[in-house]
Amino acid sequence: MNRTLIAALACRSAGTRLYAKPLQNLEPDYCVLDHILECISHTPEIKRAVLGISEGLENLPFIDLANVRNIPYIVGDEKDVLWRLILCGRAEGATDIFRVTTECPFIAWEMVEEAWERHVESDNDITVTDFMPEGVNFEIYTLESLERSHRKARDEERSEYCSAYPRRVPEEFQIGVISPSANLRRLDLRLTVDYPEDLVLCRNIWSALKEHGPRIPIGDIIEWLDTHPTEASIVSEFVDRSPLWAHVVGDLDGS
Repeated sequence: MNRTLIAALACRSAGTRLYAKPLQNLEPDYCVLDHILECISHTPEIKRAVLGISEGLENLPFIDLANVRNIPYIVGDEKDVLWRLILCGRAEGATDIFRVTTECPFIAWEMVEEAWERHVESDNDITVTDFMPEGVNFEIYTLESLERSHRKARDEERSEYCSAYPRRVPEEFQIGVISPSANLRRLDLRLTVDYPEDLVLCRNIWSALKEHGPRIPIGDIIEWLDTHPTEASIVSEFVDRSPLWAHVVGDLDGS
């Protein structure tokens, strides 16, 4: 069976802490979502990206961006993010879905090849990374596992917390967790855009390291933060040290 991996990117403008997070600029005329799409275009395992745009007039800029970049998109329910991801996969005939949140500009792209190979070879339903700085991890699902989750999940588990159902009942899925190298196991760091302070930090990282891009290695970012501790301290009050999949992998052996 031929497998097709597409990136389903859920997009909406609403947000109580920072409005339109995916559209915030890392530099003039280059937003977080632009950067994610550019990185995907340099990731051969992913066939294409599809935007799963929330309904509402405030989300029309995402349609404009999709049209300018010639990116396919669907429009769906604001709260049922899981269904939007499913619609993205169905629209492109995908067998598998690559998922990141669209307010995270720096993803562990260097781990995608290994994760996709492991996902296919082990016949996993779900393959994820974990134990790295908040915002750099990614998840790969079979489309069938997303559809199964949607059928069985509670309403709140169909929201932006798309992994909530399989994390609650991991025994229902074949799950693989890719163990990062020791230098990347840094739950004390945060690399996402949820607060204005996050945006300041991510802009500073981009300005300092963009020549290493577009897929800036996470190790390079960590090394830069370790040599610029005042930068990391900008978001220290927001750091969440809790890994999402620890109860599945246990001792980090990746099994």
